[in-house]
Amino acid sequence: MWRMTATDRFSDLPPTCAPAVRPRVVATDLDGTLLRRDGTLSPRTLRALDAARGGGAEVVVVTARPPRYLDRLATATGLTGTAVCSNGADVYDLASRAVLSSRVLAPDTVRRVTDALTAAVPGIAFALETGTRVLFEPAFGLRHAGDEAAEMPVPSREALWRSGVAVTKLLAWSDSIDADTLMTLARVVAPEWAQVTHSGGPGLLEISAPGVTKASTLAEVCAGWSVSAAEVVAFGDMPNDLAVLGWAGAGYAMGNAHPAVLAATSLRTSTNEEDGVAAVLERLFGTGTSTGAGTGAGTVLAPAERAGTAADTQTTPA
Repeated sequence: MWRMTATDRFSDLPPTCAPAVRPRVVATDLDGTLLRRDGTLSPRTLRALDAARGGGAEVVVVTARPPRYLDRLATATGLTGTAVCSNGADVYDLASRAVLSSRVLAPDTVRRVTDALTAAVPGIAFALETGTRVLFEPAFGLRHAGDEAAEMPVPSREALWRSGVAVTKLLAWSDSIDADTLMTLARVVAPEWAQVTHSGGPGLLEISAPGVTKASTLAEVCAGWSVSAAEVVAFGDMPNDLAVLGWAGAGYAMGNAHPAVLAATSLRTSTNEEDGVAAVLERLFGTGTSTGAGTGAGTVLAPAERAGTAADTQTTPA
């Protein structure tokens, strides 16, 4: 993976790398982006978010996580506003703890995609994410510490289909094939049937309804506020962030980003461990004064929110 050098740091980038207009929306991914590796939000980052809000910008979390994870984040940090969850399938209001809209997979699409992947990948297993709980067949081996209350094992794959739940994301997992390879394969065997991506989980694909991405849903949210793409600054690190980084007027790849993200973006900031989001926001809005964290190493989130090995996926340590 690419490593940031001193000449790549945001502080050394030329002024032309800054957005052409002052952003009205700050859209940020969570794990590997806003959060540090241990799942904390640093005081510096909280101050920068406060400064952005004080400067008139809306802060929108755009994440692969389902809505249930955002509640603890909001409680721990005081974060408010709108969140685009489940890779764009859900729009969630952090203040009221309410799902404002949801775009689910059609049952026949779920079956068609799973049949195609089963034929192509021996041993692949599936789970159904609803936003409030996750149902998984026996062969689905990934779990996410802290999410036990939402986990619902079922006795067979057929039991998944009989459950009748509204599916915001179909999860496909292999214990022998990495996520990048799986994603490439899925786009060959299930072309245009669904939106396929991943956020770094080992062997884990995240599959949404056709056309559902972080970018498509964020665009709808921004349209409701009469905000154009040119007025949005976005941050991300994984393939599921590519659409939103390309759509926003200024899309920043984190210094620790996936190689595909680094290759696709011209704007970069420092790593999540170095408060890369804050470094950009300080340039745009000043330093601000945080009321959420005080001093110390950071605001610690509950285990379900910790980044682990890429916890921006919802049910596993992926």
